[in-house]
Amino acid sequence: MGVSVLIPARNEAANIIGCLDSVRWASEVVVVDSNSTDRTVELAQSSGARVVDFRWNRRTPKKKSWALENVPWENEWVLILDADERITPELASEIQTEINAPRADGYFINRRFLFLGKWIRHCGYYPSWNLRLFRHRLGRYEHMYSGDTASGDNEVHEHVVLNGAAAYLKNDMLHYAYPDIYTWMEKHNRYSNWEAEIEVRGDQVTSSGAGIGLSLSKRRRLRTLSRRLPCRPALRFLYSYLLKLGFLDGIEGYMFCRLLATYEMLNVFKAAELRLRENAGTSRHVAETAASAAGGRRDDLEDGHRSAGNI
Repeated sequence: MGVSVLIPARNEAANIIGCLDSVRWASEVVVVDSNSTDRTVELAQSSGARVVDFRWNRRTPKKKSWALENVPWENEWVLILDADERITPELASEIQTEINAPRADGYFINRRFLFLGKWIRHCGYYPSWNLRLFRHRLGRYEHMYSGDTASGDNEVHEHVVLNGAAAYLKNDMLHYAYPDIYTWMEKHNRYSNWEAEIEVRGDQVTSSGAGIGLSLSKRRRLRTLSRRLPCRPALRFLYSYLLKLGFLDGIEGYMFCRLLATYEMLNVFKAAELRLRENAGTSRHVAETAASAAGGRRDDLEDGHRSAGNI
């Protein structure tokens, strides 16, 4: 079938085989690798994938944006899949049916997040719609920040903006995002760097609901408004655990919601740290400018006194 699969990767030896096995039905699979130091490249190539090397310039574009622009794709349709995600046989069949008689230019796919081996059905994490399948020429990632967010070379919360009609697929993909607490903390430590940079220094995002989906557009507006609220970590826990019924996910749901509160705390603290650094830099610049101006005035006075003494 005429679908090209884009898989961004770096040190994904533990995930890459399972990911590639789930997309063997696709006619082209490209792994865009960022200098992996494990066996990611070897395993991907031995599984039949084409591996493309990516070197980030610490600005834009990041990995998936770069790949969409620079990889010579064989097919009109591109499916974007992270190494820790899996396409189920039911979803693969549905994708094939849609591609053969498309009713839209792009498709949102729902994700099931698995945390410690359990599907998190609540906590605000399901449904989780992402535009992952689209006509290549009509979809590009939005650019929310042009600098280095200290979150890595891959897109974090940037989404594909579709210049065309979108529809929703019925079957879910599986997202083995958080097999253990260490993985959760490592990822969200990087994600919180991104959150802080966007909150303090981020570019103005103009993506509308028509481009990224009404549900995502609404969530993004709520996220922007929530940054003005006090006690954000506590509110995040109450929102996820009570309002979004996280308690129905058992002990895993409780742990997940507590970790979300920790993530919110990191966002708040890192944003505050950035503001303190910027204010300190501004104050230092003002002081240096004032000192330079004062030094210039002293030099003028001394020149004036020397000139008067020579008369």
